[in-house]
Amino acid sequence: MDRSEALVRAGEILWGAWRQGTVILSLPDDCRPLTRAEGYRVQAAIEARSAGPLFGWKIAATSPAGQRHINVDGPIAGRLLRERVYPSGSRLSLARNRMAVAEPEFAFRMGRDIQPRRRPYSAGEVMTATASMHPAIEVPDSRFADFTAAGEAQIIADNACAHDFVLGDPAPQAWRTINLSQHRVQGQVCGTTRSYSRDGNGAHVLGNPLDALVWLVNELSSLGVTLHRDHVVTTGACTVPLEVIAGDQVVADFGPLGAVSVRFSE
Repeated sequence: MDRSEALVRAGEILWGAWRQGTVILSLPDDCRPLTRAEGYRVQAAIEARSAGPLFGWKIAATSPAGQRHINVDGPIAGRLLRERVYPSGSRLSLARNRMAVAEPEFAFRMGRDIQPRRRPYSAGEVMTATASMHPAIEVPDSRFADFTAAGEAQIIADNACAHDFVLGDPAPQAWRTINLSQHRVQGQVCGTTRSYSRDGNGAHVLGNPLDALVWLVNELSSLGVTLHRDHVVTTGACTVPLEVIAGDQVVADFGPLGAVSVRFSE
């Protein structure tokens, strides 16, 4: 098979593992992506199997700790599939989720298309194209049994460990005047056997969630991919990931910018 067929096959293997809740050790040699660009082509093959239009994008590894955790050299992007997106207050299953963490995140909904171009987009241009900011919780997972050994190209192919995503209501437009790098976020876990909380802020996300959003815009532009109007971009964990078990409720409290919650079952 030619390279395009091989990368489509890789997407089919990862899609099957995702749907079945199974894991693989590695993609077969003849279809394993070897570069970042090939990893993103596998993602596109996964998107083609989704039941609806793409919901948006996620950014993974936006902190040195996150990069060490999945053994990559810098941030990577993944696709948010529409069938894995839920409103605040939803109940999600942790069955077969090996990561079992929840990540409070700043998310942004785009107000217009951003087309690929040779010149990088500036922060001002990206801000103008952004319609709203939302508190969000990402619940990641991997289709690899040992995601720390998969390597960057395979982790990108694995949709940058995307899994479930919970989106809160739009924040008041005052978010545009706030220094998000210093804005405090508290992740709270309340369970049947223990409760705890962890504080964080936007500085955990490439220094500022808006900087992460600009990174995503230019990453897609370099790949020839349009970031479409109404796509949601979630920018990475702004607290240390919250370990969760069945029975837990997680609340991500963004103070005056709102809150978002999710409950977990078996």
